[in-house]
Amino acid sequence: MNTTLYDATAHDIARVLVGQPAYRVKQVWQALYEQLRAPADITNLPLSARNELAAALPESLVWKTESTDASGDTVKFLWNLCDGGHPIETVLMLYPNRATVCVSTQAGCAMGCGFCATGQAGFNRHLSAGEIVEQVVKAARRAKEIGHRVSNIVFMGMGEPLVNEAATRAAVERIHDDIGISARHLTISTVGIVPGIRRLARWPLPVNLAVSLHAARDELRDELVPINKRYPIEDLVAACNDYLDQRHRRVSFEWALINRVNDTRRDANELARLCKRLRPSAHVNLIPLNPTPGWPTRGSSPRRVQEFADILVGLGVNATVRRNRGTDIDAACGQLAAGQTITPVRLGRTEN
Repeated sequence: MNTTLYDATAHDIARVLVGQPAYRVKQVWQALYEQLRAPADITNLPLSARNELAAALPESLVWKTESTDASGDTVKFLWNLCDGGHPIETVLMLYPNRATVCVSTQAGCAMGCGFCATGQAGFNRHLSAGEIVEQVVKAARRAKEIGHRVSNIVFMGMGEPLVNEAATRAAVERIHDDIGISARHLTISTVGIVPGIRRLARWPLPVNLAVSLHAARDELRDELVPINKRYPIEDLVAACNDYLDQRHRRVSFEWALINRVNDTRRDANELARLCKRLRPSAHVNLIPLNPTPGWPTRGSSPRRVQEFADILVGLGVNATVRRNRGTDIDAACGQLAAGQTITPVRLGRTEN
């Protein structure tokens, strides 16, 4: 694949702009990352140079569709990758005082979590660092048009970031160094890739860690999150404590509540015990499972979600119920499938 615009280095841009004054490279770099401009809009660059830049270093994401939820505060972008048309999705979430971009790190996902539409669709390929960064730039550009500034990036879209670790780390560095978003506002989400968590603890930038947990005993988590068979809960807790020792920052656990599967008092008690094994105790984000075509059960009711949260709080766990955003446009957690066909899965015995 030829080098695309956001995978290009300053040296690559200099080669394209040969014959132009040296300061043009800095102008282009600032325009792309600080000002969020498309090449055609870099008006302090001669038109001929803009055309050369666009021809030599094309953008990697080809816009396909854009959907906005009924509330108007969640926007989902569907892109095709320019090298082969693999689709990916990006979500922009607008809040009163900030905006967050949820980026994909892979086209599809190989982790096989049955309740997640991305996992149901299967894996196509890793994204490059530039393809990840370009999602941030284009979503931030869209946010800017409607008067919002992107301040938070969550690596919670399609794919497992710590399986595509090199590109994820390079994207984090570019987002931090060139776009200017603090590492404290960058969150890496993982289903529990233990070696990746241990390496993450030693990254130069102190990014946040979120673990998609969903079950606190191996028997159930093996079924919900198959990678648990390779990296069981005991190893995962040890890796999270390693991260805490290095970073001194709280770990978040994501817990999608599935009706009569992981929303019982037993599950809450097990989760509370697990949280208290971390130093400091983990924060738990609760959300009812979002519907996907290939999963045969439904999310817990709002009442049950609140009851589960109350049990955790009563046991001394810091837990919050997260609002569902973008469910009506299939943009919520676990719903990103980029329009791909989903094959229904069979649910084994998970009753408590």
